[in-house]
Amino acid sequence: MDRISDFLVARTAVVRDYLTAVSGSVGRLVFSLLYFVVLANALPLADFGLFATASAAGVMLSRILGFGFVSALYRIATVKPLLLGVFAAGFLFMSLLSLPALALASWATHAIFFAADMPLATFAIVIIAEALVWRVVETIVIVNNGLNRFARAATLVIFGTAARALAAAIFAFATATPALGTWVDWYLAANAASLLVALVFFCPRLRLRLRPALYWRRFADSLYVAGAELLFYLQMEMDKLLVLAMGGPHLAGIYAIVMRLVDLTAIPIRTFTMLLVQKLMRTPESLARLSLRVGIEAAIFIVSTIGLLTLAGLLRFFPNLLGSNVAVAAPIIALALAVPGLRNLIEYQAELLFARGQMLVRAINLALLAAGKAVILAYLLMGEIEAERLVNMLNGAFLALYLISAVLTYSALRLPARRA
Repeated sequence: MDRISDFLVARTAVVRDYLTAVSGSVGRLVFSLLYFVVLANALPLADFGLFATASAAGVMLSRILGFGFVSALYRIATVKPLLLGVFAAGFLFMSLLSLPALALASWATHAIFFAADMPLATFAIVIIAEALVWRVVETIVIVNNGLNRFARAATLVIFGTAARALAAAIFAFATATPALGTWVDWYLAANAASLLVALVFFCPRLRLRLRPALYWRRFADSLYVAGAELLFYLQMEMDKLLVLAMGGPHLAGIYAIVMRLVDLTAIPIRTFTMLLVQKLMRTPESLARLSLRVGIEAAIFIVSTIGLLTLAGLLRFFPNLLGSNVAVAAPIIALALAVPGLRNLIEYQAELLFARGQMLVRAINLALLAAGKAVILAYLLMGEIEAERLVNMLNGAFLALYLISAVLTYSALRLPARRA
């Protein structure tokens, strides 16, 4: 009876934690959709494409902040929370050291992809909002999740997304001629408000203690993480950058709308992945059974596909449901049928390697995926190409990327895990 009681208590705790964490995802999904709809219809289509692409670049570049030390902070919060003050100080220390590298990478990104379409000052505001302000909010969410404070993390996620949605609504209704240069100021203000609330109400009480000797021992792993995260978001967002560079702002706007709707399907999946990562950090052998691995991947693909089909069905019968700009892309959303599931599976497999501490393998895997995606998309974008044909061909492109990721990931899982 004691064993049965312990089993039920453990399973009840898991379900409770998942429901608490997923509540943040549901709230984020609602406000993300509201934010997307308002902004996509407030800005001209080309401006929305530029902003979405610049924001994606900012998310990618934000992984330079701290040289990947967020991973060490998360692991410590998960397995050795008494050292959290020491590693929080390490994150701040590494963040200061990383600022020149972040500035240089941001300048280079603007010069390569945005110089012809967006002023450097406008791009810089987006990068500050994403890489310096919002990334710190994300870090506080990550730490709370590591401490199993899922309700606090969920509340902060909802607040941050709601702040962006509110800023977009005020911008849309209070600005006579909505323009990208004006919107980025509102965007920075919304993220800054989220950071202030996070620091005052959601940051765990810590006594910061600087111990550089501890940080240098983990510096190599942190660099692997930073490189892997950059590569991860590069392969995730490479398509937006290439569409902008080779297809122009208008096509980038249509493409950004399609991929934003695809990305919404990943929000509930990431909650499950986050909890699985924590379990694997503590018990790396949890996914030893092949049937369990196949079952998880099948569930992720099915849930993601159902999400896109539901959205595509609604827009089929009500094309203006999400506004006139989104209606332009509504007819082609269903063409990306397999993309959400394959994209979410690639993200899930990368997190498996992170959970097991296989940072170098993860970095190599993501480098190959980024290179493969760049080659495939550059080929697809050669010459004149319509949005419908591009989105339809993405299914094959993501299938190829998924197969590469699956072979590399599950080959690596045969190796021993590295514990924190």
